[in-house]
Amino acid sequence: MIDVRPVTDRSSLRRFIDLPYSLYRGHTHWVPPLRLSEWDQFSQKKNPFCAVAEMDLFIAWEGERVVGRVAAIDDRRHNERHKDNIGAFGFFEAESPEAASALLGRVEQWAVARGRTSVRGPLNPSLNYSAGFQIDAFDTDPYLMMPWNPPEYPEAVERAGYGKAKDLYCWLLDVQQAPEARLVSLAERLRRRHKIVIRPLNTHDVWSETEKLHAVYCEAWKDNWGFVPPTKEEFAHIVKDLKQIVMPDAALAAEVDGRPVGCAVALPDINQVLKPTDGRLLPSGLIRLLLRRFIVTRFRIVLVGVVDDYRGTGVLPLLMLSLVQAAKKIGWRWAECSWTLEDNEAVNRALSRGGATRYKTYRVYEKRVG
Repeated sequence: MIDVRPVTDRSSLRRFIDLPYSLYRGHTHWVPPLRLSEWDQFSQKKNPFCAVAEMDLFIAWEGERVVGRVAAIDDRRHNERHKDNIGAFGFFEAESPEAASALLGRVEQWAVARGRTSVRGPLNPSLNYSAGFQIDAFDTDPYLMMPWNPPEYPEAVERAGYGKAKDLYCWLLDVQQAPEARLVSLAERLRRRHKIVIRPLNTHDVWSETEKLHAVYCEAWKDNWGFVPPTKEEFAHIVKDLKQIVMPDAALAAEVDGRPVGCAVALPDINQVLKPTDGRLLPSGLIRLLLRRFIVTRFRIVLVGVVDDYRGTGVLPLLMLSLVQAAKKIGWRWAECSWTLEDNEAVNRALSRGGATRYKTYRVYEKRVG
């Protein structure tokens, strides 16, 4: 019999965090996240998301064994912005269909008790972080900050009555084969016509640059499905976690007359470094991080945005061309552009025309519960 209990203390939180490491240790395609980062993201004091949303953690027990976990999330800012009435689930792991059913049922009860009429997920803990169950390409490793799950998870939520809310696409680009020459002349014409300046972010003035990135990101994404602008504290927290691995030439701002109008940030796929570490820096993880330039061959384009009044002026292709050129210089081979919404036809078409191949899909599910 499955018993679902809340996380109430440090000991139960440790069990919550440790579960995926024990479930998937040695799995061909699972990449263990850094354990220190996992502790931080579930800390009420350290994770700014917890200041603007409610998140309760639950563990599924079978006797004395932990067999599953889930977070129940109430993002008030999402409901206010989108005039929705949804709760969410995230950080889902289940050893069996019975554990999956019990965990989802507990989240649904939790959401109904707060007056919510639907549950959506997985959101970990929102679209600003990671989202969706992988529904294909199970023979691939996830890129940095992208989730991984076994194929049983989509099946489990569908059996529990969840249907598709939205698909998120991942695109793969071989940067060595990208049609750079064809784009260079076009890019130069666009650059001159609109006086667009593409520059690397100043890593010596991180917090000033963070404010500019935050403003562009919020403006560029404001009309996207499910988007909730991260608070300045949330955005700064994400930047703080990533600034140690960012490559200056692959973090770009587009400006016109000094005004930020676009941005693009690519990050080395540190998952290639973390895969054999079990999520620990010692004994070998730290050495691998220090040697990452010789290990990493892949990168993920995590952030691309152009403000409304500069879409269609060439800012986006200029940014993408600059990223490809930077990647070649650094020595990276493969890029994942992720994620894009299934119905964002303009961006998906541009990626396809630029030589990228859609190769993986993540699905966000939803169920009416009240």
